[in-house]
Amino acid sequence: MLRLSAPTPVDTLWDHLFPAIVQLLPADLAAVDQLLDDPALLVPFRTRWAELHPAPAPVAGRPTIPMATYLRLMVLKQRYGWGYETLLPEVSDSLHLRRFCLIPIVEQVPHESTVRKLTRRLGPTLVDGVIRELFAKALRERRFRPRALRADSTVAEADIRYPTDSGLCATGVRRLAKAARTLCQALPTVVGHVRDRSRSVGRCLRELGRSLRRRSGEAKSAVQRLTEKAAALLETSVREATRVVAAARRTRARAQGVTKQLRQRVIQCLAETIGRARRVVEQIRLRFAEKKIPDRLVSFADPDARPVRRGKAAKPNEFGYVVQVAEVTEHTRRGARGLLLPPKLRAGSTDENTLLPETVAELTALQITLREAAFDAGFHPEKTTAALTDVGAQVFIVGTPHPGSRRTRRRLARFRVGNEGRIAHLKREYGAGRSRLRGTTGAQIWESWAALAYNLDTLARKPARRNAAAQQHSGGSPNSTR
Repeated sequence: MLRLSAPTPVDTLWDHLFPAIVQLLPADLAAVDQLLDDPALLVPFRTRWAELHPAPAPVAGRPTIPMATYLRLMVLKQRYGWGYETLLPEVSDSLHLRRFCLIPIVEQVPHESTVRKLTRRLGPTLVDGVIRELFAKALRERRFRPRALRADSTVAEADIRYPTDSGLCATGVRRLAKAARTLCQALPTVVGHVRDRSRSVGRCLRELGRSLRRRSGEAKSAVQRLTEKAAALLETSVREATRVVAAARRTRARAQGVTKQLRQRVIQCLAETIGRARRVVEQIRLRFAEKKIPDRLVSFADPDARPVRRGKAAKPNEFGYVVQVAEVTEHTRRGARGLLLPPKLRAGSTDENTLLPETVAELTALQITLREAAFDAGFHPEKTTAALTDVGAQVFIVGTPHPGSRRTRRRLARFRVGNEGRIAHLKREYGAGRSRLRGTTGAQIWESWAALAYNLDTLARKPARRNAAAQQHSGGSPNSTR
């Protein structure tokens, strides 16, 4: 059962025993708290919950944690770069953070697993909806007047180790053995065994490391021989695991007292690991046959991650997802700081113009019209101009002719360069550079929360309209003095 706000007020009898200074939030948190106090920001929660549970709401049931508290917890998490297991103890031990998250001092904070599972369950759709509501609030109450757009793509790295063929073989044999062992424990009548060949593959890895110190010709042949040996060991484990899966599918769950869901889950886990291991073996075969490897697998833990070729000398290859960051600002002068649209993301190397129509669709949905839009040379002029026709923006792409004066071109070029600094700021302060959630959906959730935290900090700096501030004050007591 969905619960948007807490039934217990934040101010209790115990709070009045503390000094008045404890009841006041720090200036930065007080400004963000005032923004989050708008009930409109909780509307996406109700919409998303209706999508997850289309049936009529039950009369009674176990309620969720307050969604207003969950929203504030996630903002703090992204703002300070805390993990779930760090976030909740920090909030529990701080009177200010408790007050910001609307958790009374007489109540316990939610468990970290509750917040973690809710984040996955609600998904990126919810966060994007909150970002859109924040845009509407900025247009309505904060005198935000969109004028220009700057967009660029960057890499959201997956939380994986640097992939190598031999390293993937070592991971594969270990995961196949573990998944088969779990299956046999859940289904005791299954006859079969997958040997853990981690030690054999480990010897290949150590010998491979010593071979790389040799001269180029000798090292190349030794690397190929040892990598193919590791692939052969992985292929042997795949054959054994395939026999275990076949035997498990012939068994009946009821005869062993095992639920059908458990049987299906353990079989599916091993089958998926077998499929990924086969892809690794095939990739190694194609590599030494000097053939192109389509849709390359780089991780067992995050199978959606793909290699991204950036061409930079310091870091030519990255592994993860391409995300397009689009910022809407009120002007194009130095120090322009605006609001970020919901980020758009794809796995692997993706063309700039592939994600641009989705970004423009966000502008259209928000009914935002622009005067100017600046992009780097990675955007195709004709496709970009066609995509931005509906929002009325004059397109400026670095390195292409522009009808404006030299002063206008220099101004827009400087404005576009500012997007590089904005991306660096997001990665440094809000953790947008490396997604700690796995999969394409996890990366979308991570990037959307980073954009929301940034937008809240940005909008908190803008003064509210007088009539809007008075209306909000008359509707309830301000959060900064709870």
